[in-house]
Amino acid sequence: MEQDQDQVVQAINIASDPTQAALHQEALNYLATIQQNAENTWRLALPLFVDATPDGARKYPPQVRFFALRVLDEFFDNRFEPLDDDSFRTIQQSLVTYIQTEYVYGPAEANSPFLRNKFSHTLTLFFLCTYMTQWPTFFSDLFTLIRPAQSSSSSQPAFNRHIILLFFHIVLEISGEVADQMLKAARPYDQARHTRDARVRDAVRERDAASINEAVLTIVSDGAETMKKGDGSRESQAAIEVVDLGIRTFGSYVGWIDINLTITPTTVPLLFSPSRRSLAFYPTCHYNSVVAYPGKGTEQAERTETDDGEESYREALGKLLNVLGLEISKLLEDPTTSEAVAAEGHVLLAQTLPILLRFMADEYDDTCSTVFPFLQTILASYRRSRKKPTDPLDDNKRAFLTSLLQVILVKMKWEEDTDFETMRKELRVLMDAVTLVDLDLVTDAMRTLTLNTIGAFQSGMPSSPAHLVYMFGEINKGANVKGRIAFCQAPPLDKDKPKKLIDYSAFPLTPHGELLFALVQSNISSYPHRSVALQFFEAAARYPDFFKVRKNCIMPTLEAMVDARGLHNPDASHRSRVSYLFHRFIKEIRNDVPEDVVANIADSLRDLLPIEVQLPDGEDSESQDLLSELVKNSAFDSQLYLYETVGALTSLLYKTPDRLAPMLLSFVKPLMSELSDNLQAYRTKGSQDLIPIVKVHHVIMALGNIARGFPEYPSPVPAGYIPLPVDAFGEVAQAILVCLESMNTFRDIRDASRFAFARVMATTGTSVTHFIPQLMASLLTQFEPSELVDFLNFIGLLIHKLQADLFPVLDELIGPLSAHITRLLTQPISGTDDQRAHAETKKAYLALLNNILASKLQGVFISEKNRGGFDSLMETMISLTGDISDPASARAALVFLGRSITLWGQPVSSASNGNGHVAEHSLPGFDRYVYERIVTSVFAIPSLPDFNLKDPGLTPVLHEIANLLQTVFKTRGTEAHEYFLGVFLPSQGWPANAALDFVSKLRDLDGKAFRKYFTEFVRTSRSEPS
Repeated sequence: MEQDQDQVVQAINIASDPTQAALHQEALNYLATIQQNAENTWRLALPLFVDATPDGARKYPPQVRFFALRVLDEFFDNRFEPLDDDSFRTIQQSLVTYIQTEYVYGPAEANSPFLRNKFSHTLTLFFLCTYMTQWPTFFSDLFTLIRPAQSSSSSQPAFNRHIILLFFHIVLEISGEVADQMLKAARPYDQARHTRDARVRDAVRERDAASINEAVLTIVSDGAETMKKGDGSRESQAAIEVVDLGIRTFGSYVGWIDINLTITPTTVPLLFSPSRRSLAFYPTCHYNSVVAYPGKGTEQAERTETDDGEESYREALGKLLNVLGLEISKLLEDPTTSEAVAAEGHVLLAQTLPILLRFMADEYDDTCSTVFPFLQTILASYRRSRKKPTDPLDDNKRAFLTSLLQVILVKMKWEEDTDFETMRKELRVLMDAVTLVDLDLVTDAMRTLTLNTIGAFQSGMPSSPAHLVYMFGEINKGANVKGRIAFCQAPPLDKDKPKKLIDYSAFPLTPHGELLFALVQSNISSYPHRSVALQFFEAAARYPDFFKVRKNCIMPTLEAMVDARGLHNPDASHRSRVSYLFHRFIKEIRNDVPEDVVANIADSLRDLLPIEVQLPDGEDSESQDLLSELVKNSAFDSQLYLYETVGALTSLLYKTPDRLAPMLLSFVKPLMSELSDNLQAYRTKGSQDLIPIVKVHHVIMALGNIARGFPEYPSPVPAGYIPLPVDAFGEVAQAILVCLESMNTFRDIRDASRFAFARVMATTGTSVTHFIPQLMASLLTQFEPSELVDFLNFIGLLIHKLQADLFPVLDELIGPLSAHITRLLTQPISGTDDQRAHAETKKAYLALLNNILASKLQGVFISEKNRGGFDSLMETMISLTGDISDPASARAALVFLGRSITLWGQPVSSASNGNGHVAEHSLPGFDRYVYERIVTSVFAIPSLPDFNLKDPGLTPVLHEIANLLQTVFKTRGTEAHEYFLGVFLPSQGWPANAALDFVSKLRDLDGKAFRKYFTEFVRTSRSEPS
């Protein structure tokens, strides 16, 4: 055994010695084996931890003893059956002896405090293994050590501080193991552990809960008396630690042992009564600095400074109040509670509410948040007590809510050293909960406080009302009043009268409108702290409809956003956020911006538009995917909002085309020159220099965002529409194609090109669609699966928008695209990623084909260019209908075939010129193809071996087969009736009666009824239960 111990010690020394690299991994592997075999090696680990030298010191160094505890943890942790008697006695005797020598008479691991925490966890795991049957006197044995001996100099036995702290740690650990739901949720569920924990909880409640609770409260009370001395002695300082940990211990078990033990006439006054000096535990601070409303009647600088220990104590005390409140609330909600008990509970609850408000007002967020669950329960009970919103609210409840609102609003108040972005969401949730109880109360309080704060700001006091105005609107959004009438009291208006002809400035403002108007008039954005201006911009961007009823507020707001308070602020993060807010504000109020200032506003942005790219320094420059990191730049993302805003501002000059075109070119031409310069640099230097590649990407994105700022080309084009003079975007499209042709190997360049093309086309309509085949040619050879899906979706959107105008483009596009996709779909699948990409590509391709048919552009499939691939396309569709491993695609292929029958299977021919403008086409021989290939193939799908009728995903496939059969019947008429009855069904071996019944149903039932019939028919024919 001793030899084995020496080997373990040697391995730990090697593993912790960086100079022994050659043996490092071997040592780690050896130690891992020891730990993994804890069922046998615990006998080796136990003496490594507890053995002592003749002089009483521990034999082995701390790192060895720590490892030994890990082995013991491994042995105890997953054991749910009792130990054998010999093992139990060995471990128990060793650990008790260790506690006596180290904690009762020794220094309690003073030189290795981390071992104290580790040992308490190990002892807890041993407790969980043995408490039920083998060591039921665990706590009794521990209590005898707390008062180890009678002092000769005093009649009062002294507490052993080391044992007390060990006791507290063990109870904390036990509570965590058997009752902490967060810890349980983090572990994989284990039924044996769950059962063991429940049995331990019940056993502790039955055997030792009362004595544990008495011990904890006695020790806390004793420590509190010691701390009252306030003499700063070592004894007093030690008592602080004991009391703090004792309060935490009480809080850990109060939720899972008998409430009658924890909520008593003794515990409540001890822990919560504001009139008792027992709360003034800390000699450095009086009661007001512990739980009183921080700052009430004092300035911040006058408050007593508190240390981390006091904050931790208040946090623990808050948790206790939270548990107390929740238990009282639960008692009051229980219908079986007697009237006498309920009356006493209401009294106790009323006593806790002032203390609850004091914790809510605590300046530390962690302390304040401890009582949130209790407060939410109170608010929920208030809400339930009002069966109707008009029911009166009890005066006491109304007074509490009023005080609560004051606390919440003060906590949410801006402070000079706090950014608005850190505003607590939890407080907003509580505010919303109060709103649900009494909206008018909240509205009045908010309005009064906001107007007072605006007045105070104008008087020079450092306070910010901007966030209050923002919150006021958020709270009142439940009123479901939107648009301009949320900010002005407009009478009922003529719905047929255009809004632009209504003078909303003549109407009085609503309370929210008044607040926003006062906010703008206060010039709040000029306050020197940037967070104040930012919150004003947030409010402006959030409520743009206000500026449509008070247009005189637009210019002051725009000026603030553009100058040093906003976009030209020296702080980069501030500029970034304002870029988005400015873009959002302009987007919403663009039609109300005076035309004579548009050019000036746009010009003020020019110095913010230059694109800068810098390589990172040091290790960051050695990243494996440095190009992607350079492309994904948050600063440039903010610039894109400005480019889009430039486009939006430029478009406002649509009434004066002679001004719009030059202004657009003044922004586009520099970008085009930069694009050309960096393309040439790339051609010269290649991919070794990333800067030109990134700049090409950024410039393409910038050009696309300028186009994005313009309104979309209308579809259909209204009568009298005057197109915008945006010829420059044609040059943009051509320049992007030139870059793409040279740089299409870079995914980021391909993505940017697709994006920019989509935005340019949305703005210009059909004027640049002739570039799409060239775009596809540059992309197709380099497409990754996800890019191909995006491109297919892009073409689908163009079809929806441009309809017949896109026919020439589709005529060139569909042949090469279909051939490329068919090749992809026939390639073998190797892995989950390939399978997912294969399915997504198939889904997007089928959606595109169905969009073409739905938009009456079917002529592209049989045009002069594409008719050679028509048969292959139809066979591909038939093949996809039989792939029931992908039911969604099978259904989409059936939809395509059904539409094809409707379009090309009509008995009466309509000559086709292949230009896409004929609604229907009749293809020679297509009727035979329908009968011989389509009907035969789809009718056989339900008979496939893998067609599982119990799979709900295949039900839509059955329904679509039914739809297709009815489509054939409706399209071909009598001919189809005769074919099914006289040719097809007999060839499938159907009896005459069954065939007649089926064809009759096919002819007479509506779509829904036939789908139901067909599904049941298939189930019956395959002898499967419904």
